[in-house]
Amino acid sequence: MGAGTGRVHGEVSAPAAGGFEAVYAVVRAIPRGRVMTYGQIAGLLGSVLSPKAVGWAMHGCPDDVPWHRVVNAAGRCSTDRRGDMPPGLQRALLEREGVAFALDGTLDLERFRHVPPVRGVRVRRPPRAVRG
Repeated sequence: MGAGTGRVHGEVSAPAAGGFEAVYAVVRAIPRGRVMTYGQIAGLLGSVLSPKAVGWAMHGCPDDVPWHRVVNAAGRCSTDRRGDMPPGLQRALLEREGVAFALDGTLDLERFRHVPPVRGVRVRRPPRAVRG
């Protein structure tokens, strides 16, 4: 990212984004039979990457990243629009994990969305003022 830009959008490469490894770590933690959305991942990472940049990260992800567990905000598979991937592959991989799709091709995000646990935040009490 260049100075002054607070967020990475669109067509970026992994070295330019720097945050792609964080995306991959989040996606690796999605359990079988669960999904997250591009926007959900972007938000979890503090919106440093846009949802579109998360999509670009997934486009070139390492083999050990379960890319198929990331869907769009409508609960649809976005990979069918890509020419380098067999149509229906993402859906088939998700169905193999137990994810069910409606007749319109969407999955129920309320049922299948993975919400990572948030670590508890410890609040420190300020030191007591010394009275003199």
